[in-house]
Amino acid sequence: MTPSTGATSPLTALPLRGRPGARLCGSCDLDTRQALAGALGVVAAIPGPVVHLDLSAVAFLDPAAVAALVRASADFVGQGRRLLLHDPPYSLRKVVEMFPDECAALEVAA
Repeated sequence: MTPSTGATSPLTALPLRGRPGARLCGSCDLDTRQALAGALGVVAAIPGPVVHLDLSAVAFLDPAAVAALVRASADFVGQGRRLLLHDPPYSLRKVVEMFPDECAALEVAA
């Protein structure tokens, strides 16, 4: 996946070692929305009942990025699978706190 261009830090996705999934790095906002959509498309194609998405290197997720993660998680559930988020940034936790019903499809690792 190629990084997005723009004023914010580019968004990249790298495969995880040792488990199915990817690690996102950068920021998820208006400037990186297409890169996030591409990364989530690749993540959705990873086989397995549980796919991991490491967000520890994501500095920021805007509400549209959180909505994209909610849709991706709901798609996984619809397929009988799970998208498990790891180490979400404060911005994601805050949106989930403010909109718990809308974010109910998100599953964050303990």
